[in-house]
Amino acid sequence: MNNLKNYIEENKEKFLEELFEMLRIPSVSGSKKHDNEMRQMAELIKTHLLKAGVDKAEICETEGHPVVLGEKIIDTSLPTVIVYGHYDVQPAGDLSLWNSPPYEPVIKNDKIYARGANDDKGQLFMHVKAFEYMLKNNELPCNVKFMIEGEEEIGSPSLYKFVEDNKERLKGDVILVSDTAMIANDQPSIDVGLRGLAYVEVKVQGPNRDLHSGVFGGAVANPLNVLCNMITQLTDENNKVTIPGFYDDVLLVSDEERAEMAKAPFNLEAFKKDLNVKAVDGEKGFSTLERLGIRPSFDLNGIWGGYTEEGAKTILPEKAHAKISMRLVPNQDPDKIADLFEKHFKAIAPDTVDVEVTKLHGGDAYISPTDSIGYLAAAKAMETTFGKKPVPTRSGGSIPIIAFFDKALGLKSILMGFGLETDAIHSPNEHYGLFNFFKGIETIPYFYKNFVEMYKNAPK
Repeated sequence: MNNLKNYIEENKEKFLEELFEMLRIPSVSGSKKHDNEMRQMAELIKTHLLKAGVDKAEICETEGHPVVLGEKIIDTSLPTVIVYGHYDVQPAGDLSLWNSPPYEPVIKNDKIYARGANDDKGQLFMHVKAFEYMLKNNELPCNVKFMIEGEEEIGSPSLYKFVEDNKERLKGDVILVSDTAMIANDQPSIDVGLRGLAYVEVKVQGPNRDLHSGVFGGAVANPLNVLCNMITQLTDENNKVTIPGFYDDVLLVSDEERAEMAKAPFNLEAFKKDLNVKAVDGEKGFSTLERLGIRPSFDLNGIWGGYTEEGAKTILPEKAHAKISMRLVPNQDPDKIADLFEKHFKAIAPDTVDVEVTKLHGGDAYISPTDSIGYLAAAKAMETTFGKKPVPTRSGGSIPIIAFFDKALGLKSILMGFGLETDAIHSPNEHYGLFNFFKGIETIPYFYKNFVEMYKNAPK
């Protein structure tokens, strides 16, 4: 890989132009109005895979948005790396909070600003360009399959069946994923754990219509008041979730493991400064890193109802809504947790309202071993390009399909992400550092080299 850095340097502008074309497409999977852009994005991914040199690329239909498959088989006796990523993005949200339009990528302070710059178009595209380099320079040491989906941001509902139906096509030896973050640019890390997720929407129904708050206020229950009161009952003064049975299956982490986690570089003051908060919050008895990695959490993601436009309208609304996410840890079953939530939420509802709970999506937590060939290959690759050994960490986020890959395909996923927690994914002004983008392209080929060497030398 003598000319790897030169190849990246010579093609920087082209890589960015190609990435910007992708970032200009509002491929929001959660909104029907963007279905055309989702299709456009899938077509563009297919085009880039073919240009990079795959033998074949295909847009595979699902019950939802399509999956793009591509593959390069150089020798069936060699191992196969499956690259997983997603081309859908989160909604832009309130445009007034963006410093530049979310789908007009710009570079400021050596960072690419756009929705999807980090999550996951920028990180996904690193793999396409790294593959392109290896193929053009006759340095691809194994077979490669790309599986790029369009529904990760809404829980990958169609991918589960797709994987079940295509196990033969998805045979491989390891899954390589870049959809997570590192500790810092001068301290690489590899996620070895993801939290699971149970996501629900609730509706609290009161009277059969909006009522005058003067004529009826104080005599008829206000669904918004009731909903807020119910939500405050779901956690206690120590920030523990009060749903009966919620913690029954939580795997406790030993004191020794917690001590190892505490060795990871973490600056609490910098963390607070970046978020502009005076103090952190969370479950009593655990550090910030532990709250993010080894403990479950409960969060209200959105609440609405009544009159929210400019000016005043004195009403008692007929109904109120909320979206709620519960991040889970290994051994917690998302379906069970959602059922426990529904049972408890309905149990604490007063007779003055009716309650509905809709389960939207979820997924299992995931733990990856640090002694696997895949992890060791990734760690050695990062040490080569960063000059420092990566630290194994656990992510607070979720990629629900990852645990299913393990169950359905029997393959471990290596979460070799190059983003930073400060990149504002899912938020206004999402960005991705130029350093991180190009460092990812530089590092990925070393993963392939290391993985194949270790695979060949592993006891059979």
